[in-house]
This record gives sequence, C-alpha cells and structure tokens, in this order.
Amino acid sequence: MAISTVLMLKRVSCLVLRAAQGFIDSVFTLMKLPLRCLDYSCVSRRAKFISIPFKNPTRGEIAHLVIDSTGLKVFAEDEWKVKKHSQEKRRVWRKRHLAVDADTYEVICADLSLNNVTDAEAFPGLIRQTHRKIRVASANGAYDTKQCHDELRRKKIKSLIPPRTRAS
Repeated sequence: MAISTVLMLKRVSCLVLRAAQGFIDSVFTLMKLPLRCLDYSCVSRRAKFISIPFKNPTRGEIAHLVIDSTGLKVFAEDEWKVKKHSQEKRRVWRKRHLAVDADTYEVICADLSLNNVTDAEAFPGLIRQTHRKIRVASANGAYDTKQCHDELRRKKIKSLIPPRTRAS
C-alpha cells in the first residue's frame, strides 16, 4: 500500500521518486507523525512488480456537457481572530465554474473567478476551453442569457438551459 501510494503521488504530481519521498516525509513531519517514507531506491526496485491503473483523459465528442458553479470560501490567516473575538469582517469568496462530461464524469474544463463574476459571464470562457465537439450542454437557469445562447449557437451546441425563474 505504501509503495503504490508513493508511485501514485509520483505520477499525479510529476515528481521524481526522491522528491516524492521528501514530500511524504514533510507531510508526516507537518502532521507530527513518527513515520518515515520508504527510501526511493526501495520504491524503485519494487515498482517493477506493481501495476497502478490510471484513467487517461478521453478523446472525441462529448455527448452531454453539464455546467455549474459553486462558491469557495478563502480562509485567511486571521480567521481564528474572527472566531475567537467575534469580530465581523468581510469574508473572501471565489467561484469555481465546472464543465463535466455527464457520461464519464470527467471534468472537461474549470475556471476560478471572483465572487462578483456571474455564471453567465464565466460561461463563454468555460466553453472556449474545450476543443472537442459537444453535442448538448445543460446548465441551470442562471445561464439563460443571450450571451450564453449565442456562444452555444456559435459552437453549434444544442442548449438544455431552462428559463430563469420569473422569466416572462
């Protein structure tokens, strides 16, 4: 298990084995755990007998792209002060915009924006990030704007965006 963890970290982070060993040792130190990572030469010798499957990114047409966003709170170093002294301070938020293939659950593209950027404003940049053909794109009512529909029409993508609430 330890060897496969080091090999997975090496592959995901594009590290050499010696750097992966150092990284894991520093994580153990930060967590105050009395553990040490296996030596990189030992991992290298045993790696020949271990097969770790990785899913390669898919290619080709995307049948159904699902788009949405969520808010992320950014924690600053003074968060403890707010909690301890009950001082109200303006919190920092960001928005994570995601486009996911509905069939494979693969994240096709992502974007991070300030909290004052609307979903509809981030939509064209998100669609332009993918260079694959998309048949259908669905999103919630926040994306029901002329700008979003124009971008979908320009890329010849069928739209499955419901009308906004209280839309006439």
